[in-house]
Amino acid sequence: MSFRMIFLSFALALLSLCHAASITGSSTNRERKGENSRQTYQPARTSEPRVMSKEKLKELAIKAGPIKPSIDQSKRKNFPDPKKHPTPPRPGAFPWHFDITATYFFIGERATRRNPTPNTASSWDSAWDDNYGGYDDPDPKKRDPVTFAPLGFKPRLNPFYVALPYNDIDRGGPKPEAPKVIPWYRRDKDGKYESTCRGTWVQIYYKGRYCFAQWEDCGPFLTDDWEYVFKGKRPRNTNNQCAGIDISPAVRDYLGIPGGSAVVHWRFVDFSLVPGGPWAKFGKDNPFINPALKEAIRKYGLKYNIKTAPTPPSQTQK
Repeated sequence: MSFRMIFLSFALALLSLCHAASITGSSTNRERKGENSRQTYQPARTSEPRVMSKEKLKELAIKAGPIKPSIDQSKRKNFPDPKKHPTPPRPGAFPWHFDITATYFFIGERATRRNPTPNTASSWDSAWDDNYGGYDDPDPKKRDPVTFAPLGFKPRLNPFYVALPYNDIDRGGPKPEAPKVIPWYRRDKDGKYESTCRGTWVQIYYKGRYCFAQWEDCGPFLTDDWEYVFKGKRPRNTNNQCAGIDISPAVRDYLGIPGGSAVVHWRFVDFSLVPGGPWAKFGKDNPFINPALKEAIRKYGLKYNIKTAPTPPSQTQK
């Protein structure tokens, strides 16, 4: 009997040790799983916004990486004409400019009689062609039919670009009317000589198709027509059938515009409303590609309901 009692006691002790070891192992696995989940954590959307500094929001946006569009509209060709079928106002979408003559231009274009200003530089980039990475050849045979980018090199800037006839800065800094007429001026203004127009997104409609592009130069012909660009008046320019917007070869080809000009509708849109398409594929100036750009940071904040704390007065005075 004593031998049996000793054996049973030993067996019970061994079972207790194994059970304790299994509990320890399970908790360790749970801890490891928790560590892995924390490494891939993305802030969840909540009804109450999270508040953090601009620096912290920028750090999170950059860490999250490039933005992946949730919607790609590039294959749809049957959008209704916004002039004939107006839609309700939407935050971030500005009024349409209807029936505007669009002409095309391109990075690297030399001066001609019809275009007296060369496009090797833009109003905001003295080395535009170098920064783009090459000559944006307008010949459709020398362009990719899928991405609409030029063949032979990968563009370092967005090939979907436009020019509008206004520049918000000059040699003295911001123009006097700029803070009053540019709707997003106070939100986006940083440096004295930094344009709040450059990089802004526009939506262009032509025969059932929408295209999105970034404002990267000033023209056609004028750089002071703010009444047209921001207030909805007709363009002051009288050249080239009163052209009011210049479009890049990528925009031209995506919309299917034949020849050198067409009548389009266009409007400004906030980047948060821009869907996916070939305009989301290239460029360090493109917030789809570069998460450090202010438009990308703002979209990240909207997605995760994050607001930035106001800068203390002591820092703004420095």
